[in-house]
Amino acid sequence: MKKLLYILIITLTTISCSEDFLDETPYSSYAAETLNDDDGVEALLKGLHYRFGQLWTYSGRQGWLSCWQVGTDVFSPGGVEGVEIPFFKYDELTPENGAVSYMWSQCYLVINNANNALAAIGEDGDPAKMGEAKFFRAYMYNHLATLYGDVPLLTEATSTARTDYVRTPVSEVNAQIVEDLEFAAANLPGIDDAVSESRANKHMAMQCLGEVYLRIGEPAKAETVLTSIIESGDFSLIQDRYGVLLGKEGDYYSDMFKYGNQRRSQGNTEAIWTFELEYRKNVSGGFTNAPQHRRVWVPGYHTVPGMAYAVWSAEENQHITNYGGRGNGRMVTSNWVKYQLYETGDIRNSENNITRNFYYNAPDYSATIGIDAEGFRVAADSEEAVSTMTVQTGDPVVRAKGDSISSMFPYTRKWDSFDPDDTWGWTCIKDFPMMRLGETYLLRAEARLGQGKTSGAADDINVLRDRAFKSAREESGNSSLGVVNASDIDLDFILDERARELFAEENRRMTLMRTGTLVERAQLNTDVTIHGAITGLDDHILLLPIPLSEIQLNKDVEWVQNPGYE
Repeated sequence: MKKLLYILIITLTTISCSEDFLDETPYSSYAAETLNDDDGVEALLKGLHYRFGQLWTYSGRQGWLSCWQVGTDVFSPGGVEGVEIPFFKYDELTPENGAVSYMWSQCYLVINNANNALAAIGEDGDPAKMGEAKFFRAYMYNHLATLYGDVPLLTEATSTARTDYVRTPVSEVNAQIVEDLEFAAANLPGIDDAVSESRANKHMAMQCLGEVYLRIGEPAKAETVLTSIIESGDFSLIQDRYGVLLGKEGDYYSDMFKYGNQRRSQGNTEAIWTFELEYRKNVSGGFTNAPQHRRVWVPGYHTVPGMAYAVWSAEENQHITNYGGRGNGRMVTSNWVKYQLYETGDIRNSENNITRNFYYNAPDYSATIGIDAEGFRVAADSEEAVSTMTVQTGDPVVRAKGDSISSMFPYTRKWDSFDPDDTWGWTCIKDFPMMRLGETYLLRAEARLGQGKTSGAADDINVLRDRAFKSAREESGNSSLGVVNASDIDLDFILDERARELFAEENRRMTLMRTGTLVERAQLNTDVTIHGAITGLDDHILLLPIPLSEIQLNKDVEWVQNPGYE
């Protein structure tokens, strides 16, 4: 035994004294230089889409999606998860906030992956493949520049740790964004010529470039590039009903957002970029993380007695989801949107698009409920009940006093989804509408306004309002219903119209930060919820704080925090 122990000690001592033992001999590598064949480059480019998906499918903090909407003009907090609280209680927003850090880190992960792809493609490589990588790099830098201002500009892949990154002036970052997007717009294929309809096309780059030109104060260039999309002949606004619910309840605007209708191949002629999520029963790995969109946007109506989030139809041999599947109501539509934003006859405010009315839908439901002095539902045998009534399936829901907070409030139907294999509803199975022609007109209207072309801006707005009021005009015989004039157009009106057209699609926070209007627009939201009113509104929130972790990591240089944040 002693002899064996002696041999073991000698062996370990010999190994530990050998420097060769510490030398690494990798037997495989995923570095860019080893992935420069066609298959490797394809893997890197597809990986960009997958990595990008992780930005908006993050489920680790279910309040993540709310951060980009609450505390603006359009949404108030509902059933908060926590990370979003400082995005309406702005005086609590600090460099240690999890959403601030996650956005930063995910943007740079995509950027580094794009730089890896560009290194693998090489300077003499396929320009279309370079364009796809440059599009994603520019798209994420546009996020960073809009949200944080000066940020480190990296155009080469990072493979080793560094502690000396410096914040590049935002003007230099903007120049790189424009250069990348101009290259992508010139070299990416058209929307019908891409490798697949989910992959990058030149119109995606052009739309992003138009927005960037607006942000950096070059409206004439923005108008030119946006006009190229509109006049390309490749897109048209949805004006008639189509797709999977043709012949069923709905309208031509709501059809765009139905599962099975969202892609160009499914009839959506308006789609410029639809980020596809493949149903996991059909494609393994079709999801990244667990998209929480439905749970965030759809209220928790199923918590009300007599309400079900799915009802089996023997006639149609499928589940019927009257109200969009299981939601948690983490965001509540602001009173400004609910009661002031839309005009009578605007189809974007129809019951198919913003549901306001609820009817008991649980099969064979019947119950006796109490009604209090204010008309709210209470227990039939409670002291508050001044009368009782019997309700059943198909009757309008009688609401309890707290239902409007998270259970029953007017809400968008753009994020309805239901998976029969996941009736409890953990993930959203719908594609994400990232860019469409409706927004192109809005961006061009903004570009024309920036040049004093209010008549042209009104023309663009009227294209959308012609669609929005089409049915109401036909029914009323009033062809001028909803028409606006040049004198109506200013930036506030365009932002109003963006809210009407792109409600629950656009990142509202980024739009208001890009236009420098977050503080004044948030004051339109006068809601006082159980979480209180919006507080801490001043100009410092036009930029987010730099994550504290980044300042600490870059210990060899001095980073100055954005003003207003400690």
